[in-house]
Amino acid sequence: MELMDAIKGRRSIRRFTDQALTDLEVRTLLEAVRWAPSWANTQIWEMVLVRDRTARQELAGTMKMNPGARAVAEAPLVVVMTGRLKVSGCLQGRPLTDKGDWYMFDLGLATQNLCLAAHGLGLGTVIIGFFEAAQVRRIIGLPEELEILVLVPVGHPAREGRTPPRREIEEFTHYDRY
Repeated sequence: MELMDAIKGRRSIRRFTDQALTDLEVRTLLEAVRWAPSWANTQIWEMVLVRDRTARQELAGTMKMNPGARAVAEAPLVVVMTGRLKVSGCLQGRPLTDKGDWYMFDLGLATQNLCLAAHGLGLGTVIIGFFEAAQVRRIIGLPEELEILVLVPVGHPAREGRTPPRREIEEFTHYDRY
């Protein structure tokens, strides 16, 4: 699959088949995260791969009024994207820019790599950020020095995703000055 085809074709998938992921598929996803860019190559990501059905259902229970809860419960794999705080964009634990800790930026890049790699393998993903983080932390046993950013259910799509409307380039591009 060509890169631009992957970028344009990736969709948020919330319904999955029962088919399990192979070890090679999971390894490919991890390799994609491994090669994500990060501030000063800090590679702050730590991922928790949740395959256990009961744990996935508990994770889904942390998502009040979120349509992604069903995806978390049904997907054969849920990746909990977490990262180390006060490392990315920081020197001795203090932010170097007015943007603060860059963990969200670095984890966003790693998450996009994961999702694009999954799409390239014919798998579906959806990025979920609306959940009770303290409950997720307890369920997965996450240490305090890590911050949870998103949950990413991964699996074989039960159906194709819809193509959402996109803004035209001219609507968001400015040259030399705003």
